[in-house]
Amino acid sequence: MIRNTSATLCMVLATLAFTSAAHAHPFAPSYNLPVPFWMYAGGSLAALLLSFFAVAWFARARNPEPRVVDLTHTRFARVLVGRTTIAMLGVISLLGLLLCIATGLLGTRSAAFNFNMTFFWIVFVIGFTYVSALIGPLYAQINPWKLIVTALANTGLSTFEGRFAYPARLGCWPALVLYAAFIAMELFGRVDPRALGVMLLGYTVLNIVGAWLFGMSAWFERCEFFGLFFSLVSRMAPLQVVAPSPQAPRGGLKLQMPFAGLLQARAVSLGEVLFVLFMLSSTAFDGLQATQVWARLFWEDFAALLAPWIGDNIVQTYPLLKPMFLGYQVASLLLSPFVYLLAYLATLAWMKRIARSEFSVRELACRFAYSLLPIALVYHATHYWTLILTQGLMVLRLASDPFGIGWNLFGTALWLHRPVIPGMDWVWHTQVGLILIGHVASVVVAHREALRVFDTPRTAALSQLPMLALMLAFTVFGLWILAQPITSNGP
Repeated sequence: MIRNTSATLCMVLATLAFTSAAHAHPFAPSYNLPVPFWMYAGGSLAALLLSFFAVAWFARARNPEPRVVDLTHTRFARVLVGRTTIAMLGVISLLGLLLCIATGLLGTRSAAFNFNMTFFWIVFVIGFTYVSALIGPLYAQINPWKLIVTALANTGLSTFEGRFAYPARLGCWPALVLYAAFIAMELFGRVDPRALGVMLLGYTVLNIVGAWLFGMSAWFERCEFFGLFFSLVSRMAPLQVVAPSPQAPRGGLKLQMPFAGLLQARAVSLGEVLFVLFMLSSTAFDGLQATQVWARLFWEDFAALLAPWIGDNIVQTYPLLKPMFLGYQVASLLLSPFVYLLAYLATLAWMKRIARSEFSVRELACRFAYSLLPIALVYHATHYWTLILTQGLMVLRLASDPFGIGWNLFGTALWLHRPVIPGMDWVWHTQVGLILIGHVASVVVAHREALRVFDTPRTAALSQLPMLALMLAFTVFGLWILAQPITSNGP
C-alpha cells in the first residue's frame, strides 16, 4: 500500500523507468489475476510432496527400458517430417529470417504493424519453443543461419571446415554469453523494428564468420545459442525427429514418454549447467522485475539509502537514479544464474553427504542439470504463452502487409484487428497447473537419475530430499511471482 505522496511519485517514476527500459518486450505481457497465495502454494506443495513419495515408492528400477515406438514408416511421419515437409519448413525459416531483416530495415517503425516484430519474437522465439517441446530436434534441420552457411559452402566460396580448432575449454560458454546478451537486450533494450533488423543482420554475419573460423559443426553445436536452447527444450518432447544419416537417409520419427529424453543424455560441462540455470533464472527474473515489489525495492528502499548523498527529492534525483536503475536491472539479470548455481550446488553438496557418494559436486551438477529443464519450460510457458493468442495470431494479417505500407498480398490484411484476450481466471489457473506439472516432472526425472547414480533405491530416495527442498522453493517462488501485482511495461 502506498501511503504518501512521495511514495506515489516514486512509483510513477519507477513505472516510467520500466516503460523506457523494457522495449525488448515488444508487446505488453498479460496481467495476472492476484488470488490468495497461500491456497495455491499449500495445494501445490502438497501435490509435489505426494508425487515425491509416490515416485520413491513405485520407481525402483535402476535402468528401466525406454518405451519407444518407431513411427518412421507411418503416413503421419511422412506428412510431419518427410523430406518435402522439412524442405518447406527450411524455406519458410530462411525466408522468414530474410524478410525480418528486410522489413526491419525498410518497413514501418511501428512494432504493431511491422512483420518482423511479431514473426521473430512471437512465432520464432516463443512459438518454436513449444514446437520443439512437442516434436523434438527439428530446429537443427531448419536453422536459417545454418542453411545460409550451407548455401555459401555449396557455392564453393569456402568449405567452412574451420581455420582454427575450436578450443575445447570454451565448451558452450560462447552460447551462454550470447544468450545472456540476447535476454538483456530483450528486457532492457529499445528494440523497434529497425533495431531488430540490424540485430538479426549482425547475428547472421556473426554466424557466418564464426562458422568460417571454427567450422560449421563446432560453431552450430556450441556457439549458436538458439541451437543450444532448442536442443535442450527438444529433449523433453514426446515426438523425436531423427535427422537423416547414412544408416537412415530419410530420417525418421519416434514416439516416447514426455521428458524421457532427459534421461538419455547429461550436461557435459559447467557452462551447459549454467545455460540451463539461466533458462530458469532469466524467465523468473522477467516476471520478478515487472512486479511492484521489485520496483519499490529500488525506488523506495535503495533510493532512501542514497538520500544522504543525492537528496530525497525524487523529482530532482530521478535523472541520476534512472541510469542506475538500468544498471541495477542488468546486473541482477546477469547475476541471477550464479545465484541459482549457488543454491543448486549447495543442494548437491547436501545430496552428496546424505548418499555418501564418491561423485564430485561438479559431476552431480552435470548429471542432474537436465532434471531442471521441465521447470524452465513451464516457467517459459506461464510467462509467455498468452502472447501467442494476443499477438501471435496477428502474423496472418501482417503477412499480407509485412512492411506496413498498405499492401494486401494474400487478402488477410484486414483480419484479426482485435487480439484474442483469454479470461484472466483461466490464465491464472492454467499458469498454476503448468508450474505444478513442470515441478512434478522434474521430481520424477531427478529420482530416475538418482536410481542410476546411487547404489540402492533407498539411497536414491534419501538423496532426493535436498532436490525436493529445492523444487519446493522453486514452486513457492514461481507462484509468488505470479501472485504479485505488476507494473505496466508495454512498448
